[in-house]
Amino acid sequence: MIPSVRVRFAPAPTGLLHIGNARTALFNYLYAKKENGTLILRIEDTDAERSTDSSIEAILRDLRWLGISWEEGPDGSGQDGPYRQSQRLSLYRDHSEKLLREGKVYKCFCSPERLESLRKEQLSMGMMPKYDGKCRSLSEGERSKMESEGLRPVLRFRVGKGMVVFEDLIHGRMSFDSNGISDFIIVRSDGMAAYNFACVIDDHAMRITHVIRGDDHLSNTPRQILLYLALGWEHPVFAHHPLILGSDRSPLSKRHGATAVSQYREEGFLPEALLNYLALLGWTSPSGEEILPLERIIGDFSLSTLSRNAPIHSRKKLEWLNSHYIRKMGQDRLAGRLLPYVERAGIPVDQQNQEYLNRIFVLLKENIFLLSQVEEYLGVFFDPKFSFEEEAKNLLSSPGNRGILETVLRVVEDWADMEGDPGSTLLFRLEEKTGLKRKPLYALLRAGMTGKMKGPELAKILSLLGKERMLKRLKMALELS
Repeated sequence: MIPSVRVRFAPAPTGLLHIGNARTALFNYLYAKKENGTLILRIEDTDAERSTDSSIEAILRDLRWLGISWEEGPDGSGQDGPYRQSQRLSLYRDHSEKLLREGKVYKCFCSPERLESLRKEQLSMGMMPKYDGKCRSLSEGERSKMESEGLRPVLRFRVGKGMVVFEDLIHGRMSFDSNGISDFIIVRSDGMAAYNFACVIDDHAMRITHVIRGDDHLSNTPRQILLYLALGWEHPVFAHHPLILGSDRSPLSKRHGATAVSQYREEGFLPEALLNYLALLGWTSPSGEEILPLERIIGDFSLSTLSRNAPIHSRKKLEWLNSHYIRKMGQDRLAGRLLPYVERAGIPVDQQNQEYLNRIFVLLKENIFLLSQVEEYLGVFFDPKFSFEEEAKNLLSSPGNRGILETVLRVVEDWADMEGDPGSTLLFRLEEKTGLKRKPLYALLRAGMTGKMKGPELAKILSLLGKERMLKRLKMALELS
């Protein structure tokens, strides 16, 4: 009987959730959904000094915001827990003691200073740094003497000879020579299980069938397979996807801009846009379409179609996708997403006319690619935030523009009623009275009435501003000319 698919996402809670890790979580989620399997969320917090509960909470919050759910995890779901490695130490201890009794691991007392000296010596000789096996053949007496002196050993796995071969679902057949793998640590001197050891124990105990992770873990895989063999267990299927690169083709990092999911959320990216974007990094739908709802992505997804080439992060493409999802939002959801940014900018939304706010939001959604950009336009519609940009000031103060502005002021003063006027009628009248062509006239009007040189359709802005506000701003503009 073929076991049902069980995959896991296992972040270390030492900081914010990186979009690279979010992409790994997404690939695991998509594969589990496609195969009617189970996604396990496991927290790998064996690094006690750097792991924090606040990081765990942030990771869970970011995954939920993205729409990535799990069937088993540290929130209390599942029967194979606990799902935090720091709570599974006795399990690691039992298996390490078993391997020690069987002679498959040994105690190593080499100091960090000796290991660093060995590494430098090997590098100076053009050799790949690896442990030299000094403690492999210590006698029982030698070990006892060192322990009596207070030395705390690590446990190292005895790596034999031969090849480690496995089939990777993305890279194909992979082969590693054991001669290139030195005896590696499975338990540190403080008694904490090392990554490769804890990972193997947990993946087996949680019945993981497929390990989907970044190809920065490819070098860990032969070590883990050796541990599976030593413990008499069958190893899971592996799939290592390429990592996201920055525009300079180096690993994506903070120097390339925002890298944390929470940063993208705060900037005003929508979760469906970010998920859509992450899925397209290294994967293409059979249909060739790029704007895909999650259900379509699940239906089309296949690990075998993931590219072996590292994808390049494109902020512009992400913004393009986000602008599409913003434009498709309904009025109520759009308002719910934008109101927090209005509040953050100091506009008390509970004191505003909701219909007026909704009209502003509907107008702006055609011009923004980030929700936070609504703050840039608040000065257009709310007097306390109004100001003239430098470029607008320069245009308004240009020789010859004062007379045009005075004509515009008179036309607006004589305009009977702006209520219900789409703004286009007024613009047509201004073209007649000023004798200016549309482009230069509209640039001057936009500068004078909005304080900006760019923005939403001018006619629609004028209908929202109303006569009183337009007159006030035209008089302010005349003071600059």
